[in-house]
Amino acid sequence: QVRLVESGGGLVQPGGSLRLSCAASGRTFSTYAMGWFRQAPGKEREFVAAMSCSGRITYYTDSVKVRFTISRDNGRNTVYLQMNSLKPEDTAVYYCAADPDGCPLPSTNGYQYDYWGQGTQVTVSS
Repeated sequence: QVRLVESGGGLVQPGGSLRLSCAASGRTFSTYAMGWFRQAPGKEREFVAAMSCSGRITYYTDSVKVRFTISRDNGRNTVYLQMNSLKPEDTAVYYCAADPDGCPLPSTNGYQYDYWGQGTQVTVSS
């Protein structure tokens, strides 16, 4: 069992930045692919970014490429999502997720992820 706890969300103006963190319990963090997903009000959950166990392979949805960066620190059991040049359409609850079967290639499909955090709200507004 893996417990995931997100932090770092908040209110930011358009063009601003936030860094989300997701701390994982357990000793096998380095064997999980990690992903970030988001869900805006009235919309379905969507994939944002994913990273392989080693950190060498990353995927992003087109709308966040260049602006967002996923990274991980296996020594700290933590995955991050650096979000720059934020736009109002980035407003959503952001979730991190872990996939124990996601190596070497992480999935962009949320149904592949077994463990989820509780989510952190990101609001981009002036």
